[in-house]
Amino acid sequence: MTETNRDRLVWVEIPATNLNRAKGFYEAVLQTALVENNDGPQTMQMIPCADGEMCGHLYEGKPATAGDGVTVHLSAAGELADAMERVKASGGEVISEVISIPSGAFFYAKDIEGNSLGIFKYSD
Repeated sequence: MTETNRDRLVWVEIPATNLNRAKGFYEAVLQTALVENNDGPQTMQMIPCADGEMCGHLYEGKPATAGDGVTVHLSAAGELADAMERVKASGGEVISEVISIPSGAFFYAKDIEGNSLGIFKYSD
């Protein structure tokens, strides 16, 4: 049987102690509306992908302590300098300068819950 090659990242779950506050942060930084979902045992705020599908969600939970846990990289609209300002204005923290890689550029940040983020922009 031949297995189809698919994206290795299937889904991301981001914990938040205050779901509504976290929703506001991610909507401001990513410049997109999250979609509330009540199908499971708790309310989730779904993160839409470019293709219209969902690629993750925020949920009520305990974030990792500073320096622990994984770093989620998300693609943001517009210029990275503008995204840095949106992170700060929304209560997050910018951790690094912009880092260029062959496929684009990103910077490290923390959301308002202390979760580690990479905010990414693809090369044009």
